[in-house]
Amino acid sequence: MEGMIKMSDGQGHGERLSLKAKLGFGVCDLGGNIFFTAMGFWTLNFLTDTVGLSAALAGLAVMVGRVWDGISDPLMGYISDRTRSPWGRRRPYLLFGALPLFITMWLFFTNPAFISSQGAKAVWVSLTLCLLNTAYTIVNIPYSSLTPELTRDYHERSSLNGFRFSFAVIGTILGAGAVLPIVSAFPTKSLGFSAMGAILGALMGITALITFLSVREPGHADRERPQAGFFASYLSVFKNKPYLILLCGWTLNITAINFVQGILVYYFKYLYRDEGATTLAMLILLVVAMAFIPLSVLLSKRIGKKRVYQLSFIIIIATCLLIYFLGHILGKVFFLGLMGFAGIGLGFGYASPWSMLPDTVEFDAIKSGQRREGAFYGMWTFFSKIGTSLAILISGGVLSLGRYAAEAAQLPSALHAIRLLIGPIPAIVYLGALIAIQFYPLDEKTYAALIKQGGAGA
Repeated sequence: MEGMIKMSDGQGHGERLSLKAKLGFGVCDLGGNIFFTAMGFWTLNFLTDTVGLSAALAGLAVMVGRVWDGISDPLMGYISDRTRSPWGRRRPYLLFGALPLFITMWLFFTNPAFISSQGAKAVWVSLTLCLLNTAYTIVNIPYSSLTPELTRDYHERSSLNGFRFSFAVIGTILGAGAVLPIVSAFPTKSLGFSAMGAILGALMGITALITFLSVREPGHADRERPQAGFFASYLSVFKNKPYLILLCGWTLNITAINFVQGILVYYFKYLYRDEGATTLAMLILLVVAMAFIPLSVLLSKRIGKKRVYQLSFIIIIATCLLIYFLGHILGKVFFLGLMGFAGIGLGFGYASPWSMLPDTVEFDAIKSGQRREGAFYGMWTFFSKIGTSLAILISGGVLSLGRYAAEAAQLPSALHAIRLLIGPIPAIVYLGALIAIQFYPLDEKTYAALIKQGGAGA
């Protein structure tokens, strides 16, 4: 494989990737995290304050749109596992999905001002979200499925994902920090959001193309290709205990973080009356997170990936509770300081689950003798989107119960709803993730024994 240095363990399991290969692989997640962050931070606010949907209907429309992911995500994993082409199983989708990703990102963030009724707007939002998520699925699931294929070395996967998530944080910073300045540069928010969708969509497409050109896939023997049908493939995913435990923790993690990032703009806009400071808070959070990703990789070698992941939850739980009890009392500077503290937790939680995930996929490959990365990553992405959707749906419902009114002075009940959505609610969900990950069984020693077992059976 181009860009790979082989270490002599006799099995080809200890591949060390070159710097070029790691950079080329990692850059695609810059675009992937532009998507996740822009959607997480801005979808609900865009739909309520620019499109004009009620908070409850906006949350419901997003959830309905995500139902399609229940089909498209697993289907894409199934298809990519079985693809044969001169470019490999995964890379063709990075090439051909780049343009649709750009177009649909622009389309979703273009206000359908020609539609007047709430119901019709909700249908439009659901349809455009289906198109955008499908385009993202076409690129992201094959891309993510490359991770366990590029190296089977336990620590090299942590290093590979460290590069990936360094780019991911840059994408997250762009997705969070660039939106408001772009929107504000235009005479209306509708024009600004449409331009933002086009600009960020173009970056998403370009990074996918760079990875397509930079990475080469290893070949696979026909006996390693999945033989089971669609339903059998996905039933086998749910028989993998380490994967299920990690998936549970990850889904709770992504749900909790989407509560926080989705409500952050509301907190600054209505409690501090300073919407513009949202960007500063996001940047503090994400710059600190980026600085701590390399430390998380080093720390995982000393205490294990599992413990680093759990440490991230503990830090963010503490932050959420401090914001709820003290943020509205001690003011904006205190809140910004807490964003720096939360950034440490976010940095510890970036690479850890993604370096644990390929270990669970390898567990399946050794037990079954088949390489079906797409099935595992398809389900992983599906549950990521479910977590995002649940957070938006529940946030819309809580805001509605608090009698939130867009672009208006908020009632005390609405302000308390905002505080709940950035404090106790995500803290409880993070606690669930912390408990779930406690049962994760794969550490370095058990993984080494697993690889040895696979080598003996080869």
